[in-house]
Amino acid sequence: MSLAGTDLNLLVALQALLEEGNVTRAGQRVGMTQPAMSSALGKLRRRYGDELLVKVGRDFELTPLARALLPQVQLTMPMVEQAFGLDQRFDPAESRRRFVVGASDYAMVVLGPVLRRRLRREAPDVVIEWHPMPPDLISRPQCLADADAFIAPRGLGLDARSADLFTDRFVLVVDPANPALREGRIEADRLRDLGWARAELGEDHLNPADRRLSELGIDHASGVTTRGWLPLSFLVRHTELVAIMPERLARITARLAGLVVVPPPFREVVLPEALWWHPRRDHDRGHRWLREVLVDVVAELDTPGSPPPTHRNAA
Repeated sequence: MSLAGTDLNLLVALQALLEEGNVTRAGQRVGMTQPAMSSALGKLRRRYGDELLVKVGRDFELTPLARALLPQVQLTMPMVEQAFGLDQRFDPAESRRRFVVGASDYAMVVLGPVLRRRLRREAPDVVIEWHPMPPDLISRPQCLADADAFIAPRGLGLDARSADLFTDRFVLVVDPANPALREGRIEADRLRDLGWARAELGEDHLNPADRRLSELGIDHASGVTTRGWLPLSFLVRHTELVAIMPERLARITARLAGLVVVPPPFREVVLPEALWWHPRRDHDRGHRWLREVLVDVVAELDTPGSPPPTHRNAA
């Protein structure tokens, strides 16, 4: 089908290319192979007399003309689709779309299983491709355009759309033989004498637990440091170290490592997690579905502070 000599498929490709800023991702989104999408990009470049997408380092960037075209295409395409009866809704039950979600190991472990259960029921062929959280997410804004979404805490200063997901709180994880553990607690006056296992998340990422310990004058740099949350419990096992980490992950890993989860002897430190995405994805029907599902499955998570479902002696 054509309109004034313009193939409507090129308009679909144009929208995907401008919103994704990447040939491969644009092809995956609309069900075109990379060669086919590259061919469409070539035709669009000739049509507009402009490169539209240019390689800058590891990333692609839109040209000034492409940036000017983007809002016009986003406004026009829904009307074109409606006029020609092409306004097909995203059907998760039939879709084979692949979504890239950036997250910390903590968010993957907490949300991954409940999201997978939902997809098996409602969208069995949709794929969630989990990517590690880039350490330079703030300083390299292109990261936001490269993935469909990120799961990251509030307070990072991300220039993006967002939706609240869940709130967690920080707890301490210790070996049951740790001499600092008395009657299921660690007293505040023992904190300065402890060795710490701590997560280093990158210079762009806020760790509110580290901030609280620094405010209390506690040197938590001694001990061991990991890139990410997941190894902490296993580094604490059979040692005198203590780790401070989000409670939902702490309860999972402590059961596996045979550790004890205890509340910190200072004012509660919360961790508000949110879903972040680039504004160019606002009008993507599939992406809207993904956002709604991620926000909805949070209701299936255990509440922080509630007893774990098994091995209650680990609480």
